[in-house]
Amino acid sequence: MPRPVTLFTGQWADLPLADVARRARGFGYQGLELACWGDHFDVGRALDEPGYCTQKRDELERHDLAVHAISTHLVGQAVCDRVDERHRAILPAHVWGDGDPAGVNRRAAEEVARTARAAKKLGVGVVNGFTGSPIWHLLYSFPPVPKETIDAGFATFAARWNPILDVFAECGVRFALEVHPAEIAFDLVTAERALEALGRREEFGFNFDPSHLHWQGVDPVQFIRAFPERIYHVHIKDAATTLDGRSGILGSHLPFGDPRRGWDFRSPGRGAIDFEAIVRALNQIGYRGPLSVEWEDPGMDREQGAAEACQFVKHLDFAPPGRAFDAAFAEES
Repeated sequence: MPRPVTLFTGQWADLPLADVARRARGFGYQGLELACWGDHFDVGRALDEPGYCTQKRDELERHDLAVHAISTHLVGQAVCDRVDERHRAILPAHVWGDGDPAGVNRRAAEEVARTARAAKKLGVGVVNGFTGSPIWHLLYSFPPVPKETIDAGFATFAARWNPILDVFAECGVRFALEVHPAEIAFDLVTAERALEALGRREEFGFNFDPSHLHWQGVDPVQFIRAFPERIYHVHIKDAATTLDGRSGILGSHLPFGDPRRGWDFRSPGRGAIDFEAIVRALNQIGYRGPLSVEWEDPGMDREQGAAEACQFVKHLDFAPPGRAFDAAFAEES
């Protein structure tokens, strides 16, 4: 059976869920990965209103769509970040509160824990998201950063996320970190260190997104092979580096879409990622979950891009073999 092809609604949160569902079905998607913002999925209403989750499922079923995961990227970012005014724009008012950083960290942690309970009510087993990081600003080690400072950052991450993951364990739900710059884990080394900081508890794994690895120069296939049992969800998103001797890999403080940038996102199939190698690696580790298109391309219309991406992924995906291709020869001997 081919893996379900779904659409992450985070980039569509300006539209009502009913509208996104109608469009997604028209594009050919089989499900949605619901963002916990806009009107797509409200954690508080899911927990407080008896019929809310049923209503959301009914809405999707009217369009013959399933839901396999929900996503709390925006709130999750504030759990470990050094909170500043930028966070106000991405957080719900009840999490931002008075903006006091410690209070925002605490309320964000409480909200992510509540999201596990909401996911259980909705009947999904994976919550995707970000963790934030207390040490991302120390990425370039100048002034020199003592090892103890980085150690303390991972200890802070564990202290804040272990109580959250206790709730995930209680609910039978897994948290899948999208390994990503600005998070506690952004490549293979930091992903391994994050797992170690948490005692490798099963509630914590990864939402594999090759785009963020690719532009850093990390081979996405190597990530799959390094963490075969921790790939809890998969995003399909493309990227391309455009280093021309003038541009830099750090983005030059330029917005997405600016041609002077050294890298940018692309609609799936229009960038530089080898998705066939990724599908083969996913087959090798036995991943049978959704392939969720997170559509981002600053140079392309999203309606055309999302429709095209759905067909690209459907054409791309293939099941692992049921038997060795040369098994017939062995049977004849």
